[in-house]
Amino acid sequence: MNNKITGKYGEWLAGRYLVQKGYKILSKNYKTPAGEIDIVARDGEKIVFVEVKTRKSDRFGKPFEAVNYKKREKIIKNASLYLSKFKELPSVRFDVISINLQNKDKSIEHIEDAFEMS
Repeated sequence: MNNKITGKYGEWLAGRYLVQKGYKILSKNYKTPAGEIDIVARDGEKIVFVEVKTRKSDRFGKPFEAVNYKKREKIIKNASLYLSKFKELPSVRFDVISINLQNKDKSIEHIEDAFEMS
C-alpha cells in the first residue's frame, strides 16, 4: 500500500470512527488556497478540525508526532479560511486522529483538543 492509499484509508477509518462516536461530518478533504483540512466535523455545537495521520509502522515515530508546529500553523490557517464563511464565529476545536496499521492491527488514537488556535 503506497502512502497516498494508506492516507486515504486512514481518513476513511477516521471518518467512520467519528460517525460512530456521534460526530456529524461536514466536509472531507476541504481545500483552501493554503492547503487542505482532512475532516471538518460537528461535535455538538463545536466545529472540529481533524488532522488524520496514518502509519504502517512506528519506525519514524507515532503518527500524531508528525503534527509539528509548522503543520499545526498550516491547519490553523486553513481553519481560519473555512471559518471566514460564518457570520458568527462558532466554537472550534482541533483534534488529531492517529492511526497505526502495523501488522494488520488497526489502532486508532483520538487526541481531542490537540492544540489551540494562536
